[in-house]
Amino acid sequence: MRVTSSKHCLGPNVYPEVPDGGWGWAVAVAFFLVEVCTYGTIKSLGVFLQDLMEEFGESNSRVSWVISICVFIFTFTAPLSTLLSNRFGYRPVVMMGGFLISLGTIISAFTNSINEMYFTIGIISGLGYCLTFLPTVTILAQYFSRRRALVTSVASSGESFAIFAFAPALTALKQHIGWRYCLVILGTIQASVIGCGLLLCPIIIEPQIVKEDEELDKDSLSLKQLQTVYELENEQTRTSISSGASRSSEDSGVKSLSASNVDLGTAGAETKALIECEVQDKEGQEPCPVKKDEVELAETEAGPLKPSSPKLLDFSVLKDAAFIWYSLFGLFATLGFFAPQLYIIELSKSRGVEPGMASYMLSVMAVAEIFGRLSIGVVLNKVRCRKTLVLLGCVVLLCLVLVGFTIVWEFWGLVVCCAVYGYFLGTVGSTHIPMLAEEDVVGIQKMASSVGVYVCIQSFAGLAGPPLGGVLVDVTKNYGAAFYSCAVGMGLSAICLALVGPAKSGMCQRNQRRKEKGKSIEEEGKTLQDSDQTDFLEVDLAPEDSPAGRTVAQDASLI
Repeated sequence: MRVTSSKHCLGPNVYPEVPDGGWGWAVAVAFFLVEVCTYGTIKSLGVFLQDLMEEFGESNSRVSWVISICVFIFTFTAPLSTLLSNRFGYRPVVMMGGFLISLGTIISAFTNSINEMYFTIGIISGLGYCLTFLPTVTILAQYFSRRRALVTSVASSGESFAIFAFAPALTALKQHIGWRYCLVILGTIQASVIGCGLLLCPIIIEPQIVKEDEELDKDSLSLKQLQTVYELENEQTRTSISSGASRSSEDSGVKSLSASNVDLGTAGAETKALIECEVQDKEGQEPCPVKKDEVELAETEAGPLKPSSPKLLDFSVLKDAAFIWYSLFGLFATLGFFAPQLYIIELSKSRGVEPGMASYMLSVMAVAEIFGRLSIGVVLNKVRCRKTLVLLGCVVLLCLVLVGFTIVWEFWGLVVCCAVYGYFLGTVGSTHIPMLAEEDVVGIQKMASSVGVYVCIQSFAGLAGPPLGGVLVDVTKNYGAAFYSCAVGMGLSAICLALVGPAKSGMCQRNQRRKEKGKSIEEEGKTLQDSDQTDFLEVDLAPEDSPAGRTVAQDASLI
């Protein structure tokens, strides 16, 4: 399927169409590992919540700021990630992000206060997460079209595998070597993202020209050639009728028509020469000598059909009403993405679950999340309706499950809530960013510029979510209170997501009406122009003995 092979191993892959595979499978593997080292690690840091509180003597809300600052920097600097990727390419940006993630996590093991962790994990690692995640998910969406939802869902399950493995492993490991050495091990694992950056080969789509299309173009070109020559000859014939009279009276006010006879003849010759050259180029013959300046002038007037260079940073998507509502959906939904994983272990302990068993709640969430990510990919590949409606159903059910955490008190009830929450979190978490590439939202053409703005808008909820839950816990002395804010945010996100479809339909209808109005105005303008030109030629080409000719002669003598 590949048309042009890259000149060197780091060059782009060129395809005639979106491959739905090829090197995209290697990019999918890279995205799986990036998910392990980004979202998977962030959501596993709840294992160290109690240790950090005891080590530094801080409250829940103070420790929660470590996660919230990290998530905020992760999402707020998304436009920066988009800008750097468009300027320097995906590879160097992701490799630099992997280095920052590993550096921030390892340095955190040697901090002496929670304020220092705000800088190491919150800012350094948070910036690394941003530079790593967004370029990877963007280029993965470009390699797939029909299978995009399925492949993205499967690749994003790396987050769930990481939570499933890290939660019990880190809980057991920190009892032997302490939480500080656990962070060193995590930072070493995250250094593998640097290698993942090498797999992000850029993609270029260059459609092949089919021979049948060439023949059709050639036939249409010949028809256009005949029509052009006919029009030029007809114009010259009509103009030559009055050429003698106009030359004898140069001051009659019709001087431009006498000169136009020569200009039209020259234009006709040049046009014929250009047409012959085009035919020779089509047939593979030797090119004829045509003046370069004339060709460049024609291209300047007509406007060459060349792809425009992508903008480094494009905020024009903020004019799209559907994108605005979808961004508000992501803003409120983020309130329920991080707080449950951060507080579920402590919630289980407060409800009588043993500490060793409480850590497995994250593992239950992770396993269910894997099934959610896989199933939503299959469903979105087969549904006929708008994919945003499927996402809306998952968000509503996710809101109901968050309410369930606040009323369940026994072990098995918490296990069921964790399983259901993990399942629907997987359906929403794996699709809300790739859904931007669907025509229901902005489309694949605007995906690269809109993803940075979308994630940036999410950042404010990521900053407020964990601390808000921590404040509610400190005030009420009940870890279940943290889930109330998550449920409220998820409910608001469902309302915003429901408004995306009507906003998109209304915008399409307005654009259609504008196009129809523009076409009608253009047709009216052409009709008026043709009628004016016809009247002018009728007067100009009238014989001298006719009433119209005598009128023109009298006017000329008066002048």
